[in-house]
Amino acid sequence: MKISEVSERYDITADTLRYYERVGLLPSVNRNASGIRDYDKKDIEWVGFIKCMRNAGLTIETLTEYVRLVQQGDQTIEARKELLKKQREQLLQKMVEMHKTLDLLNYKIELFENAVLKKEKTLKKV
Repeated sequence: MKISEVSERYDITADTLRYYERVGLLPSVNRNASGIRDYDKKDIEWVGFIKCMRNAGLTIETLTEYVRLVQQGDQTIEARKELLKKQREQLLQKMVEMHKTLDLLNYKIELFENAVLKKEKTLKKV
């Protein structure tokens, strides 16, 4: 699959994909005889994983470390698992904070809605 197709599929710019490759997030994307990137199934799975993890807030540095560990082989399985568990804990904490923020926003919106209803009721009496 060409870079433009991967870019469109994952809503990531081609420049971002090139950057991911340059910093080591996408290990060795194949190239065709003309030197054009030719993403295979494994590359596309990595892009999907990276996109998901970035959307969850993982840093480039954390993901680069994860990829480095993957490339070192099975002896790093425990380290990879610990890295992911740490990221999961951070994401859970972020979700707690987001729920608190959502609750506050819902409360504020409800106050405004009640104020508008109250105002409308007084207007009907006139």
